[in-house]
Amino acid sequence: MGMKARDAVSHQRAKGLPCPTGMVDGGVHLLEVLPRLLDEPSRELGVTAEDGDCGVIDQASLLEALGRMIVPRYDCSVIEVECSASDYSASHLARAVEDSDVHLVDMITTPIDNNRLRVTLRVRCEDPSSTVHCLERYGYEVADVFGHENAGYTASMDRLLALHTLMNV
Repeated sequence: MGMKARDAVSHQRAKGLPCPTGMVDGGVHLLEVLPRLLDEPSRELGVTAEDGDCGVIDQASLLEALGRMIVPRYDCSVIEVECSASDYSASHLARAVEDSDVHLVDMITTPIDNNRLRVTLRVRCEDPSSTVHCLERYGYEVADVFGHENAGYTASMDRLLALHTLMNV
């Protein structure tokens, strides 16, 4: 059972006080609540309960609830890849990660524009370099890497690209 809107209610409204104009059912998943809250000018949504009571979700309460959905891990790295929307496959990405003998912890997809996606992967390893190479072999464009052991990853990639350019001349 995932986190629902009722799990993020910041406070109950006293009887007789009006609920915000934007309303959401208490059983709606939090990931569906976020875009609705951002579209609401007051940055506040009323949450209806089965008994008819009205609670309220605001930005702070939603952020706190979403934060509880993500387990803190200190043995993980984050890799961001970009691909065309037509090439996106969660199972293909998971297979690429697992082919490097690393476990996929989280995957979040964000549209960049109409045709491209940025996929954020949290993987259980401190040095994600083997996973980065595996993702590249699978045809994914690695946009960024955050890990404990890869502080010099971007500089190393720049050096490799420069070397590659010189060798092709």
